[in-house]
Amino acid sequence: MGVSRIVLTIDRLVLRGFEAGERNALVAGLESKLSQLLADPATREAWTSSRRTPVLRLGQMPLAPGPSGARKFGQSVAASVARNLRPPAR
Repeated sequence: MGVSRIVLTIDRLVLRGFEAGERNALVAGLESKLSQLLADPATREAWTSSRRTPVLRLGQMPLAPGPSGARKFGQSVAASVARNLRPPAR
């Protein structure tokens, strides 16, 4: 039986030091990349069990200036989140 949807809840996202436009671009990049990564049928199938991860430490990531840099940063964060939350191999 396949998994029809994944619900990912981020309770808190702290974005200190970003201008409003950069924050919006970062969140848009994060959301779009997570949606893309989690829409893959193989990914959905691997995520058949529920789990909670209270904190993820993603390490350092480069940040280019401006909204386009913030959007790319959001996409990088999303990719790192997906990698770090990947279920263990069966």
